[in-house]
Amino acid sequence: MVESDEIGTEARALLNQAYDGVLSTHSADVPGYPFGSVMPYCLDRAGVPVIYIANIAQHTRNIQANPKVSLIVLDRSVGDVQTNGRLTLLADAQPVSEDDEDAVGRYFSFFPDARRFHRTHSFAFYRLVPVRLRYIGGFGRIHWLSPERVLRPNPFRTEEERAMLEHMNTDHRQALRRYCEAAGVAADAGCEPAMVGIDREGFQLRVGSRVIRFVFPSPVSTPAEVRAALVAMARLGQ
Repeated sequence: MVESDEIGTEARALLNQAYDGVLSTHSADVPGYPFGSVMPYCLDRAGVPVIYIANIAQHTRNIQANPKVSLIVLDRSVGDVQTNGRLTLLADAQPVSEDDEDAVGRYFSFFPDARRFHRTHSFAFYRLVPVRLRYIGGFGRIHWLSPERVLRPNPFRTEEERAMLEHMNTDHRQALRRYCEAAGVAADAGCEPAMVGIDREGFQLRVGSRVIRFVFPSPVSTPAEVRAALVAMARLGQ
């Protein structure tokens, strides 16, 4: 059981840090064949991936005909992709209403440039609700996992998270720079890091066009614990 808990944690960490993957749908034009496409995503408050796709896109037409999909995400931290961790989600694609301000707002916080897509085409949000996950953490470490072993809901309400993000981005920009410097992340020219997400195990900074994951020393469940973790991490970066 301990090993399974560790594997679930590893799989979740990969899902939290990847931000893009390969989405495979059932081809409507060539029945019986899978159709793959590169897809950015962010996690909603339940820890479920959310994507934003054009209504004219092939994968959207495929999803509308058959909502059963898979999403594979890769650990790109080391050079050999075959020895790195990877996670495959077998999932049901479910439409997300644009009235869902939490999921929509979170996605646009991670990917602000996506807001302009509506100017050229009609886009829609979908949740990829996992039914089973396959995690490979290296040679001989191959596991099927239930969603309950991987997904963790965010302990913070929408308003709590937004307040913490606004506070950090308004009052603690120097701390955000320290996190980046400590992690060896160079900001794009003219781009300041912005905190875009907080959950029980870490937070995300958007640095130019990139989203970078930072892990807390231990899980948090209250804003006070977030503050203590962020202060400690900023001091380590000095």
